[in-house]
Amino acid sequence: MAFEIPQDLHPDLMPLAWLLGRWEGRGHGDYPTIEKFEFGQQIDFSHNGKPYLHYVSQTYVVGEDGTKERPLAVETGFWRPKPDNKLEVVLAHPTGFAEIWYGEIDGAKIEMRTDVVARTATAKEVAAGHRLYGLVKGELMWAYDMAAEGQPLQPHLWATLIRA
Repeated sequence: MAFEIPQDLHPDLMPLAWLLGRWEGRGHGDYPTIEKFEFGQQIDFSHNGKPYLHYVSQTYVVGEDGTKERPLAVETGFWRPKPDNKLEVVLAHPTGFAEIWYGEIDGAKIEMRTDVVARTATAKEVAAGHRLYGLVKGELMWAYDMAAEGQPLQPHLWATLIRA
């Protein structure tokens, strides 16, 4: 699918312009405290002319025929590019925790790590994270390593998405 940079895109967002739009696909999850699983995902990156992207990720259980069966996780937030290809990301989760991430933009690759994870009294214990996003042959590929529930930082989720 052809991609065009919106005319009203804030100039600070040019390093992230390749993310704009809706991405859909499938992913995998694994962690010592759960069974392996597969999921469907939709990610939306949008802008309103200000120097940040609004991000929403929704995952769901996928049936054998590929249909959405039930929702899994949701996260939303803001991706804020800074000078020298730096990136600040603020994410919130309805399960009771919020994160501040710092990272770097290197062309069509983004790597970031948590700086702060804050949680409510009833949220699961998430201690740290590391994320990698990249545009590979027109596909958005991403991976998320997590430290949670007393486990060290290790692979948790990964997916490949295509522009919808």
